[in-house]
Amino acid sequence: MRTRTRALQERIHVKLSVIVPFYNVQAYAPDTLRSLAANTRPDFEFVLVDDCSTDGTLAVLEQYARTLPGAVVVRPERNRGLAGARNVGLEAARGEYLTFLDGDDWISAGYLERLVGAVERHGCDFVRVDHVQVTGVKRQVQKAPQARRDEVLDPRDGILPADRATMVDYPYAWAGVYHRRLLERGALHFDEGLRTAEDRPWIWRLHRLADSYAVTGLRGVHYRRAVATSLTQVGDERQLDFIRAFDLVLEQLADDPDAELLLPKAVRTYCAVLVHHRRNADRLERDVARRLRTLSAEALRRMPQHHLADALDAMDAERAAVIRRLRGSLTAVGAR
Repeated sequence: MRTRTRALQERIHVKLSVIVPFYNVQAYAPDTLRSLAANTRPDFEFVLVDDCSTDGTLAVLEQYARTLPGAVVVRPERNRGLAGARNVGLEAARGEYLTFLDGDDWISAGYLERLVGAVERHGCDFVRVDHVQVTGVKRQVQKAPQARRDEVLDPRDGILPADRATMVDYPYAWAGVYHRRLLERGALHFDEGLRTAEDRPWIWRLHRLADSYAVTGLRGVHYRRAVATSLTQVGDERQLDFIRAFDLVLEQLADDPDAELLLPKAVRTYCAVLVHHRRNADRLERDVARRLRTLSAEALRRMPQHHLADALDAMDAERAAVIRRLRGSLTAVGAR
């Protein structure tokens, strides 16, 4: 499916492709699309991916695409999930640079031009930015966890140290802009088996495969939290995909030349997320909560045990107790 503007767009060098997946966000899509309309430029394109919505989202996209310069509507043959929809957008995108936005979020007027200006000024593989978290009427700035701003850095250095929040703990794909060479290098595609936590292996891959990056203080993305249709709000088995996501991170690191240096960070983060989900298990469906306990225990067994031991030693007593109880539950089940 193509909009009538696509033929004209194909004759223009595309500087930036904005990939925006939509799925059953009819109520929010107009805000998103209006914000794109306040960011147009002749060399910008907007790849609007309708992931087989069952509400009126597609009709909204088609209506706005008629007047939104550079818009193209893409619809896969089947629902692909957020990771797959982003991949569909990546395959359709033609820009020298690429960025993402979710279909229920929005951006400030003029943000995209400033974003492209930042990455061109630094001449690096990618630039990461801060964002504004929106919960109802509340607005809160969320800063990327890198104190060094507006200088070109080594992405691998952004992974460590293991005992503090770093750039791999800020996995939001839409909080940045990426040069096309990263797509060609295999650093931008998402793992389609993941229905949640798809950004986790993605951000680790990005920081391992890129050569340079920078962080700047732009705050143009408005990230809508506590939306009923968001996957962060559901309590079904999709919430358990974080386990597979972190397993993929560990698998990626297995053959990395810096594996022993980077694994402590991956294991500590994995454990921290396990504890977070255990603490919030009451939000899950009953069967899902039981599976979370079993799968978490099995995940702990798969981790490099010497790094897990070091992670436990570094944790506060409360979180360490959660991990030790999970490890003990697997032993108890095996003894029956």
